[in-house]
Amino acid sequence: MIVNMQAGATDSQIDHVIERVKECGFQAHVIRGAERTIIGCVGSGGRRTELEALLAAPGVEALVPIAHPFKLVSRQLRAKPSEIVVRGIAIGGGRPVVIAGPCSVELREQILETARAVRAAGADMLRGGAYKPRTSPYDFQGLGQEALDLLVEAREETGLPIVTEVMSTEDVDAVSDAADILQVGARNMQNFPLLRRLARASRPILLKRGPSATVKEWLLAAEYLLDGGNPNVILCERGIKTFESELRNTFDIAAIALAKELTHLPVVADPSHGTGRRSLIPAMSRAALAAGADGLMIEVHPCPERALSDGPQSMDLPGFASMMADIRPAKAPQHARP
Repeated sequence: MIVNMQAGATDSQIDHVIERVKECGFQAHVIRGAERTIIGCVGSGGRRTELEALLAAPGVEALVPIAHPFKLVSRQLRAKPSEIVVRGIAIGGGRPVVIAGPCSVELREQILETARAVRAAGADMLRGGAYKPRTSPYDFQGLGQEALDLLVEAREETGLPIVTEVMSTEDVDAVSDAADILQVGARNMQNFPLLRRLARASRPILLKRGPSATVKEWLLAAEYLLDGGNPNVILCERGIKTFESELRNTFDIAAIALAKELTHLPVVADPSHGTGRRSLIPAMSRAALAAGADGLMIEVHPCPERALSDGPQSMDLPGFASMMADIRPAKAPQHARP
């Protein structure tokens, strides 16, 4: 339920409604706009009948039911798109953000060369895996803390904020100490203990859609993060499993447009995982931006044929620079040179 306060509602009237919402057994999420205040009433164990009586409270204009099971991420609660600022870079601020880098941090030379190149091409942030969830236990699992240290070094040299995945609750503190954005990988989208822990983290969260998840399930996973206290959530469409066998995943362009319609959260797209083919990344990047994506996450490697993970879907450095010149020909990165 949403309580719309009148344009001239006083602070004492708003405070009274907030207190009554809590007395009815709901959480009160307050959004103060330039003209009016709305109060979101969230929870499942409250007394709805008493809540509906708030229509008679001084300063209340209307009560509006929230149509979706995801409340805090819904555009009904917050019509204005959320903007998440990381080291001066706004995600959801109107200008698409590009996050680029290798699937895995492998060597110091590899990550530093990539960071320099993607920055020169116009990327805004650096991605790189330190802890890697792999299908086979025999595949490269990442360098762990060593990789985090190398990412920090790359940030110090280039100024690019770091995006990297956190796989378990035990790693949250260590990854938070190094990274600017914590990524929840597709396999962990419904790892609820991890989501609840990340809801208390001090960093923004990039939440990838699970390979078999509906859009509603994806947004409900985001709801865990907001409900737990972390409003800084970025959604990432990275493809889903279908009967298609020629591609690694089916890149769901419609999900990007639908998520932008249903939620105020920023949405970025990952055409690298979405297709599994580097030749398709430029076209799918343009399609994602046309569908309303607030940014792109692109896998880039100095020598994809030598990559320890995801080589076939990684762009080389000249290819990435060419794509950036095509999709953002006259745009400079948002960050200032350190």
